[in-house]
Amino acid sequence: MISSKGRYALRSMLDIAINGVDENVKTKDIAERQDISIKYLEQIVSILNKAGYITSKRGPQGGCRLTNPPSEYTVGMILRLIEGDIAPVSCVSDNCANSSKCTSMILWRKLDNAINDVLDSTTLADMMEWDFKGRMIEIGFPDTYQI
Repeated sequence: MISSKGRYALRSMLDIAINGVDENVKTKDIAERQDISIKYLEQIVSILNKAGYITSKRGPQGGCRLTNPPSEYTVGMILRLIEGDIAPVSCVSDNCANSSKCTSMILWRKLDNAINDVLDSTTLADMMEWDFKGRMIEIGFPDTYQI
């Protein structure tokens, strides 16, 4: 299961991608928009900054920015940075001694592959597009887009 820290990191990265096109995004603004405690968000921002996913500046013109275009960040990259291993069961990544005799292992590996395929093929740019389409529908544009 993805922790709140992983979910908040993804939401924060998406917020920065959407709102940081022309200027730095202040962490207090992210915290307000995403309903995340500022202290918790600062911990997440620190991890993202140390990994080089964002740059963070203090001061009146401070805030956060992505270091690369949104299309270069996959959901899998972000979640693995925060969560570490995201296998559905520990025996998939632990090289379980019973794996050769465990028929269930086939299911767990298929599930792990399916999850990783989705996470590694979905970028922040994809999510930005989903957000944009959702906003257009919300303000009354016809639902001609399929997400």
